[in-house]
Amino acid sequence: MSDLSNTEKRSFERFFRMGSGYVLDFSNRTLDEFILDTTGKSIYDSRYDNASGSKANRLRAFWTIEPNYVVAKLLGDMLQYAAETGVKPEEKQLVENCQRAVQRLSQSAPISEIEAILPITDERSFNTLAKSVKEAIEKNEPELGIDRLHTFVVKYMRELCRKHGIAAEKDKPLHSLVGEYVKALKEKGHIESVMTERILKSSISTLEAFNRVRNDQSLAHDNEILNYDESLLIFSHVASVIRLMQAMERRISDEKAPSSSQSEEEDDLPF
Repeated sequence: MSDLSNTEKRSFERFFRMGSGYVLDFSNRTLDEFILDTTGKSIYDSRYDNASGSKANRLRAFWTIEPNYVVAKLLGDMLQYAAETGVKPEEKQLVENCQRAVQRLSQSAPISEIEAILPITDERSFNTLAKSVKEAIEKNEPELGIDRLHTFVVKYMRELCRKHGIAAEKDKPLHSLVGEYVKALKEKGHIESVMTERILKSSISTLEAFNRVRNDQSLAHDNEILNYDESLLIFSHVASVIRLMQAMERRISDEKAPSSSQSEEEDDLPF
């Protein structure tokens, strides 16, 4: 459960205008869709039945039941949504109070980079896999998610390799996928510093060891599973590497995207 203080709850309730049972301008359907997109959870699950079952009461139940990380993710996205419609001058201090609460809850998450665990295709199994990896962290049980994290990273790296024209056969091990990916980035000039290159290269040997952890110390087989602290370290390291790769891929995509002026010139071409 989250540890939102009563003062913090009152700030969110005022800003989200929850006093009459509503939440911002959401309908039952749009609130459910928003929370599902943000957290993967349906606000109309029976777990969130609370008092009258209004939107506001269900959100209050969500705050009580879900861990800090999940509540922070939802509240942060809701603040951003509300801000897009405009914040009144008299609400500025209220919004700042809410933002501080979100920041506090976020900092208590066991893995700060867990948001990097996102599928990069619409494949259903990829989405399901990412969700199960996050659930292991939300429940603060990283040792029970090591095997799924390994599967996620392998699938993730295969997709990145294919994107860069690198063969990604099913029998190619994780560390080989990472090694060829880093080599391709370097050859194409996408790595700007020697230190970044070395950090990524160090991940090759680290992820080779991850293969052994998955096979010998996870629930992938009938094993004695790895302890909590080392499992948490593995999750943190892997999520940080994935986050870096995501940032690099975004930069590569931005560099390839035509500028607005180029697009306008192309639109003026006679055909």
